[in-house]
Order: sequence, then structure tokens, then C-alpha cells
Amino acid sequence: MSNDSIQVKHWFVFYTKSRQEKKIRDLLTRRGFEVFLPLQKVMRQWSDRKKKVEVPLFNSYIFVFESEDQIPFIVQTPGIAWNLRHNNKPAVLHPYELQTITRFLDSGLLLESQPYTDLTVGDPVEVIDGPLKGMLGMLLKTTDGEKFTVGLESIGQTMLVRIDPGVLKKRI
Repeated sequence: MSNDSIQVKHWFVFYTKSRQEKKIRDLLTRRGFEVFLPLQKVMRQWSDRKKKVEVPLFNSYIFVFESEDQIPFIVQTPGIAWNLRHNNKPAVLHPYELQTITRFLDSGLLLESQPYTDLTVGDPVEVIDGPLKGMLGMLLKTTDGEKFTVGLESIGQTMLVRIDPGVLKKRI
């Protein structure tokens, strides 16, 4: 058996459709994949009651422990939007990052996650992953969150889309 046939497994990062994380976790698990979906318990208020519910720590992210050659099959799973990429390679959750997440969750403290980014409002940016990969524009912050804007000079219009700043990189 050659070394080429041995596939190293990593925790690959996938971006899911909104609020589909638990369904995708269950589907991938039934298909035999090892899945990590960090969940935390939070108190939610409805008009008539309060209830503790489990919600994903990272909205729209799920982690699958598999070899790189399985990524195309995983991406075909209903509800998965794309495989996150970093420097043109599939993004990997490193063991120490997995351990950090687990320790934070085990602490029982209320956590808040935010994209790790050095972007500021007005920065020229490029979309580095997902369906808009390669698009150039500007980062805007509006009352309802981060938005990516693209100007269409020839027709005097601007298009705005709400986007995860984690898929943007600053253009120099």
C-alpha cells in the first residue's frame, strides 16, 4: 500500500444555510461522518415564557473530521452552502482551536462569537469565499449588521448584500 492512498483527516470548515446547522449535523452523522457543532445553552424570551435553548456558537458553521478528498461529497449535502477556504486551501480547524472551543463551552459561561477580522468600515475588500468569491467592493456597517457593497458606476447604482466579514479580506 502506497503512502499516496493514506488520506489524513482534518476538521474541515463548512458554511451552512441559515439555521440549518442541527439538521445538517444529523444528516452528516447518519451518513457516517464525524461532525462537530459547538452548541451553547441560552435563555430565550417569548411573549408568554422563557426557555433555555441550544444554539450554535458559530452561526452557519459546521466542522467535519474527514480527508480532503471527501469535501466534494460533503458539499453536496443539502443545506451546506460551501467549504470555507483560507489561502486557496480548505480551511481547517486546528486541534488547539478545537480544544479551546471545547474548554470555553465546558466553562458554562455565556459566550459570544464574532468574526476575527482587521476590517473597518469603508475598507476596500475582496470576497475570498462563497458564491461571491472574487468580487471587489467596500465594507459598510448598517443598523442591521455588516454589508458588502458593490458600486455599478455605469448605471449610478449600488448593490448591498449582508455578508459574513469572515469571508472578506482587505484589499491593499
